[in-house]
Amino acid sequence: MKRASASSRRRHFIAAAAGAISLAMLGLAFAAAPLYRLYCAATGYAGTPQIAKALPATKGMRSLTVRFDANVAPGLPWSFVPETVEIKLRTGEMATIYYRIANKSDRATVARAAFNVSPDSAGAYFDKVACFCFNEQKLDGAQALELPVVFYLDPALEKDPAMSSVSEITLSYTFFAEKPASSTLAVK
Repeated sequence: MKRASASSRRRHFIAAAAGAISLAMLGLAFAAAPLYRLYCAATGYAGTPQIAKALPATKGMRSLTVRFDANVAPGLPWSFVPETVEIKLRTGEMATIYYRIANKSDRATVARAAFNVSPDSAGAYFDKVACFCFNEQKLDGAQALELPVVFYLDPALEKDPAMSSVSEITLSYTFFAEKPASSTLAVK
């Protein structure tokens, strides 16, 4: 009888452990995307620009060409263009450039800009102080706006061997339509 009891406890333990592992894996699956976004934001991985609060204390010596790219996802009735195609920027200097967006439809639409920097290694050194991409944008029918991006290139890029041959950096945005909030059911 002791054998059957010990065997039964072992099976229950194994079943409970398997259930706990399954729940943990499910939780990690849901947490993977937000954790990956946090990792990219913290490290600049995959060309993710950094969010900065202030300029660095010193300016660097290198100047790089920064190009600006603008795209609109299919189905979003907007036009979106940079007012400046490229600038030459010294590391540690702040720059402000503007993008123009316009809603080409007669109804209000909401969209959010996804962004990246290429080459990917430059993302860790591209610091945004202010950007329209931090928030969703709502445009009424036929409305147009000028949207600023305030940024600098971190002088630390001058010490990175992966950045030594980089002379051009591209900041690219793509606006994607936000899904409308689901309506709540009325209680009768």
